[in-house]
Amino acid sequence: MSSELKDKRKGIGFSYAWNGIKEIAKTEHNFRIHLAATIATVLAGFVFRLSNVEWAIVTLAIGLVLMAEVTNSAIEKTIDYLKPEIHPSAKVIKDIAAGAVLISAVIAFIVGLLIFFPKLLG
Repeated sequence: MSSELKDKRKGIGFSYAWNGIKEIAKTEHNFRIHLAATIATVLAGFVFRLSNVEWAIVTLAIGLVLMAEVTNSAIEKTIDYLKPEIHPSAKVIKDIAAGAVLISAVIAFIVGLLIFFPKLLG
């Protein structure tokens, strides 16, 4: 396979991924809430002049939440597609996926407290 074709395929894959991010931002209210929290956190990071290590930790926490939300939405859409009628097993699958988002959000909140709370006090 030529390198030109490989480069074109990489661009297509990125395009599909970017389309997915735009779609979830457009259709999922909770994802938009997490994006707003991300913006607020990044702004606070600049205000409090986070160190490189603090930025790395905050970035990982933000990424964890956004990835969990995207995965949860993909699972929910898949279940809705495969099983449009209400089914107890479908509900359990959706609840478990939502639980992953909750866990990631709690972890991110704790990270935020550990990094920003001492700065607020000092």
